[in-house]
Amino acid sequence: MRTARRKARVAECSHVEATESTRCRPIGTPLHRRMSDNDDIEVDSDEESPRYHNVADKRAHHNALERKRRDHIKDSFHSLRDSVPALQGEKASRAQILDKATEYIQYMRRKNHTHQQDIDDLRRQNALLEQQAVRALEKVKGSAQLQASYSSSDSSLYTNPKGSAVSAFDGGSDSSSESEAEEPPNRKKLRVEAS
Repeated sequence: MRTARRKARVAECSHVEATESTRCRPIGTPLHRRMSDNDDIEVDSDEESPRYHNVADKRAHHNALERKRRDHIKDSFHSLRDSVPALQGEKASRAQILDKATEYIQYMRRKNHTHQQDIDDLRRQNALLEQQAVRALEKVKGSAQLQASYSSSDSSLYTNPKGSAVSAFDGGSDSSSESEAEEPPNRKKLRVEAS
């Protein structure tokens, strides 16, 4: 059986404001006032009690979410503080952490920009060196072809002290250190006929 609810008789007036409990009261009157004989008491039934538990559960859930959010922000600030070398392990306010983190980020951006310029310079130098190496190889190939054409047409070879033939382009250098020590002061040029 439901308990009957008597409704309060509220006089209509233009000076009414809502309170937290959504009841109306005249402006300027205290929140808690003495009840008059004309006011009725609102009695809650047992069916409505889950509503109040539901409100309490919602409030508890909201508070838990808010606590979790604050803990996450706090942990994020601690992580940020530990990431900034100037603040590692130090106690600092959130404003100090943000200031130092901003300075560190700007410093690292400048440093990265400098490193990127160095990398670009090294790439340009590598490209120039590769071009020079290609030109040098082309010159060597060209001189080798020229040497081959001269040696086949002119057949001008020199002999070293051991008697082996050496090209005029080699300069008569021998790789053994003994032959350099025993080399006679005057070298004779011998013309070898091609067979």
